[in-house]
Amino acid sequence: MPIKNLAVDVVTASTDASVKDLARTMLDEELGDLVIAEDDKPVGIVTDRDIALAVARYDDLSELTAEDIMTPDPVTIHEDATAVDLPATMAEGRVRRIPVVDDDGRLVGIATLDDVVATAGEMLDDVAAVIESQSREFEPDE
Repeated sequence: MPIKNLAVDVVTASTDASVKDLARTMLDEELGDLVIAEDDKPVGIVTDRDIALAVARYDDLSELTAEDIMTPDPVTIHEDATAVDLPATMAEGRVRRIPVVDDDGRLVGIATLDDVVATAGEMLDDVAAVIESQSREFEPDE
């Protein structure tokens, strides 16, 4: 399955968005991350953890922007990559969220560790169905 089928809509912010605006958007959208974009291309990512760390690091957040606290040049994955590529890319980049891009590097969505777990669960359900159908002696617990 291509990642573009797995990716969900991505919420973006600009590099000059205030930390308060970032936090408000995360609260309103019930998200743990925002992709920082310029011309529909990811230039950074801000997570709820980044905001929490900014609170601990800075006495005054009023002048801080996304650019100050974002992780620049985020790990991305191409929309045609497979679902199998996703956990490997996450492990390599040590990230839980990955912006999904097209051939021009434009955002088409975001894939998360939750997507990996959900997809793995669906695949295991399919495997279980095959085992159940081909194993005469197998009786699942109900």
